[in-house]
Amino acid sequence: MGLRVVMVTGDREEVASAVAREVGISEVYAEVKPEDKLRIVEKLQEEGEKVAFVGDGINDAPAMARAFLGIAVGSGSDITVRAGEVVLARGGIELLKPLWQLSRKAKRKMKENIFWAFLYNVFAIPVAAGLFYPYVVLRPEIGAIAMSVSDIIVVLNALSLKRWKAAA
Repeated sequence: MGLRVVMVTGDREEVASAVAREVGISEVYAEVKPEDKLRIVEKLQEEGEKVAFVGDGINDAPAMARAFLGIAVGSGSDITVRAGEVVLARGGIELLKPLWQLSRKAKRKMKENIFWAFLYNVFAIPVAAGLFYPYVVLRPEIGAIAMSVSDIIVVLNALSLKRWKAAA
C-alpha cells in the first residue's frame, strides 16, 4: 500500500522478529521501553514521516498521543483508548488495511464533492446574480431548487461509501 511499516514493541527480540517475519515487517525495534517508543515516534516525525501508531497498552499511550494518528486496539486499556483518535472496537491489527483503504476512499469522495460543488457554483452563481439578464432569468424558487439538487448530489456521492467493501 506504499506505507513504511515499523514494529515497535516491548517484547523480546526473538518473539518480535518471528512475528515481524510472519507478517512481512522488515524494520523492528524490540525490548523498547515506553519512553523510547515516544522517542522513536519523534525520530520518525523528524525524518518527515506522518506516523500512525497502533497500541493496546498503557505503555503505548504517550507514543500514540504524539503520533499524527493514534490507533487503539479496543481490547486495550482505557488510557490507550482515550489516547487514540481511532479505536478498533472489534478485532485487531487485521483491520488496519481496510481502515486505510476506507480512509483513502473517503478522502477521494471529499475531493469529488468539493469539485462538484465548486463546478456547480462557478456556473450557477453568475446566473443567479443576473449576469446574463435579460437572456437568462432565474426565478428565486428555481434557484433554491437547483441549490437543493446540488446538495443532494453531494450527499448521494458521500453515501456511496456505504456500498464500499474492503479489498482482499
